[in-house]
Amino acid sequence: MRRRTLDTVFAVGGLVVALLLGVLGFALAGQHSYATDYVAGELAAQKITFAAADKLTDAEKNWKPGSSCLVAFAGKLMETGPQAECYAKYYIREHMDASAKTAGFPGATYATLGSIRTGLTAEVTAAKAKGDTAAAADAQKKFDSATSLRTTMQTGETLSGLLLTTYGFSVIGEKADLAANILFALAAVMVILSVAGFVHAYVTPKEKVVFAPVGARDRAPSGV
Repeated sequence: MRRRTLDTVFAVGGLVVALLLGVLGFALAGQHSYATDYVAGELAAQKITFAAADKLTDAEKNWKPGSSCLVAFAGKLMETGPQAECYAKYYIREHMDASAKTAGFPGATYATLGSIRTGLTAEVTAAKAKGDTAAAADAQKKFDSATSLRTTMQTGETLSGLLLTTYGFSVIGEKADLAANILFALAAVMVILSVAGFVHAYVTPKEKVVFAPVGARDRAPSGV
């Protein structure tokens, strides 16, 4: 086979591969654009605005290392995945943590409050059976506090979970964008290699052959 023909075949193949990579890249870029617009639209519709910096308490700003994001996003309308993550992990959960401490159940969650309420119900029943009205009233007060806190926790955990799901969706979009850029880069490399192949085919003597018997390599071939 003539070397020029082989170079041309590989160069054309490279262009085909580059085209396929480009198509896949555009498809993934489209998914990134859709994810970004969808997240922004859904979050903006909720009209959640971060508290202004001067309205944030020291507890809110310093609850955990990541709480500094509340200062960075202060006063802004929530429209992005990272903003949703920040609000869910460091604003809502800080308030949930504070509510649990205020109610007398530090570290409690919606799930753990179920068993706490069951235990308090048993305490109320036992105190009433003994005729200890003071103990029964105290246990009932704790039970009511746990019940109210559990409702708060349910609301907080639901909203937090929804916002984190939205954040996860935005991350998928970012990964699609990264993959698209990688595919575009690979497509560009393939185009460059294909152009180099065409140039090499052009400058290669027509009579040069490859994959021919040793004795035939010095003779001009009559065909491919």
